[in-house]
Amino acid sequence: MKLGIILQSNKPEHAWNTFRLGITALKENHQVEIFLMNEGSELDTVSDNKDFDISARVAEFKKLKGEIYACGTCLKLRGKEESKVCPISTMSGLLKMIENSDKVLVFG
Repeated sequence: MKLGIILQSNKPEHAWNTFRLGITALKENHQVEIFLMNEGSELDTVSDNKDFDISARVAEFKKLKGEIYACGTCLKLRGKEESKVCPISTMSGLLKMIENSDKVLVFG
């Protein structure tokens, strides 16, 4: 199965659970793509804390060949030109992810 996940939140628990699900699906041999939009595009500024090791989850997700993209317009609205976590994408990229996914989930 191909799973598309949209992360719209910069809350640590939302990001942590998004990547936990992605990792679980990848380990079960599914394909997973995560699209960061709205506050989710701020993922590179969400700090780890004692409960949520987000940077470790993101690293593991990438190591397992999960794909992550960030909304370029969302980044621009936040005064950023790039994401330190992943490549920039567009609404066309999001639409393509949705069209190619068997299931799409939204966190946040």
